[in-house]
Amino acid sequence: MHKRLLYLLIFAFPLVARAQNTVIPLWPKGAPGFESRRDEPEQAKDYWVKNIHNPSLAVFTPPEGKANGAAVVICPGGGHRLLVYTAEGIEPAKYLTSLGITVFVLKYRLGRDTLSPYKIDVHARQDGYRAMRLVRSKAAEYGLDTNRIGMMGFSAGGEVVDMVAYGTGQGDQHAPDPIDRLNARPNFVIQIYPGPLFIPDVLPADAPPAFLLAANDDACCSLSVVKLLDRYRAAKVPVEVHIFARGDHGFNMGSRSKLQSINTWPQRMADWLTDNNYLNPIKRERPKVLH
Repeated sequence: MHKRLLYLLIFAFPLVARAQNTVIPLWPKGAPGFESRRDEPEQAKDYWVKNIHNPSLAVFTPPEGKANGAAVVICPGGGHRLLVYTAEGIEPAKYLTSLGITVFVLKYRLGRDTLSPYKIDVHARQDGYRAMRLVRSKAAEYGLDTNRIGMMGFSAGGEVVDMVAYGTGQGDQHAPDPIDRLNARPNFVIQIYPGPLFIPDVLPADAPPAFLLAANDDACCSLSVVKLLDRYRAAKVPVEVHIFARGDHGFNMGSRSKLQSINTWPQRMADWLTDNNYLNPIKRERPKVLH
């Protein structure tokens, strides 16, 4: 192998790996009230991660030259006992980056983990809000359009999305941390077999547009999609829904399913993102030419 090519391979690959694996803690000194636990190691095996005490975002950037300014915060599922981090975090992140979207995979605190000191409706909610505000604060750093930052949830992660997406999202303008002053509401949501908790009775008229998907034989979560559809229609907010006849729960990105509809569901999401102009390249002003 040519020495110059070998040099490039040795030094280019680590740069790519770093770009795809940047991890940003939600709070530099640890989660409020739990700063002393920030250095406790996470537990990870096979497809899952748990024992999360220092919530964070893992950054996945699109291939060079393909970024379009859109961003998505992904909340993996796992019943608030663990995070299905590979199949509902890394894999959807890779798919979305192939579409030009910058992705942030959220590790949120788990209210049902063993001996957990956290509450779902308090700490997972807090992590979801902080994640959205943190991404908005980094819009210039990652070249993001602040009007095209969405959230995506799988199963229990969909419950985190519900808690964040349907409030006002307004920040505290008197907060000492400028990140906490930013709006946390996503501009769009993608819900894949979302869990049943925290679906509001009424959606605000300015709720974010949604893409909802589940299998009809999913005893856990197909009804969640139906409920959300009803709320969206009542609020007259744009929504697209796919309910497949079979597929059960937890089919992730569909690649392991023998069902054609499940195997190819990500294309339906890509179509929706395209049709709603979320994949349009960010508009940048051309520099003025002085004569």
